[in-house]
Amino acid sequence: MRVLLLGGTAEGRALAAHLHPDVDVVSSLAGRVPDPALPVGEVRVGGFGGVDGLAAYLSEHRVDAVVDATHPFAATITAHAASACRRLGVPSVVLARPAWPHGRAIVVGSDAQAADVVAAQAFSRVFLTTGRSGTAAFSASNAWFLIRAVTAPDGHTLPPRHQLVLSRGPYRYDDELRLLRDHDIDALVTKNSGGDMTRAKLDAAEALGVAVVMVDRPALPDGVDTVTTVDDAVEWVRARG
Repeated sequence: MRVLLLGGTAEGRALAAHLHPDVDVVSSLAGRVPDPALPVGEVRVGGFGGVDGLAAYLSEHRVDAVVDATHPFAATITAHAASACRRLGVPSVVLARPAWPHGRAIVVGSDAQAADVVAAQAFSRVFLTTGRSGTAAFSASNAWFLIRAVTAPDGHTLPPRHQLVLSRGPYRYDDELRLLRDHDIDALVTKNSGGDMTRAKLDAAEALGVAVVMVDRPALPDGVDTVTTVDDAVEWVRARG
């Protein structure tokens, strides 16, 4: 059985480790991170060239099943995978980690809307954790930003006043609490990525009364099958072997 695993997440790496070497699994990474954490087994890096390119890859490499374990905000590849698999009749499933509860967060639909909230609420010191692609919406903001990302954003997308921290989770509650206190943060802006690796910042914000602005995750394509845990994804694959 040959499985294409669309990865780049902790869940993708864990799933590859569970399946390899019993299953012929190829993990595909987008290639946006210069030094990614690599899964075990065969790895390909780069895009496919849209739905047609992905469909051609699935046919050429005789892929029997596709597991989409990409980031919850990787909406484009998720939509392309659903379309390509539907076209070819290839079984597919999305490994969708559960979303964080909204709690008292201000929920918005985009980075631009989050920037509008920061301006409207007059937040002055913001912890921005929306990733390197999420800084552009704040490039004209008057607030000061502590920006955390895995790789550095393009310089022209950064707000005038900021401090950049490059790191990769998981993050501990005590460290997140200290970070918010030391930088006198009054608002946290984050995407609803879900999972435990970066959840601690929400708990720290709650403890300190820091406002949370949360970008809601995009909806999944209609009709896709989903699982929520690595174990469930392993069972899904083995049931088709």
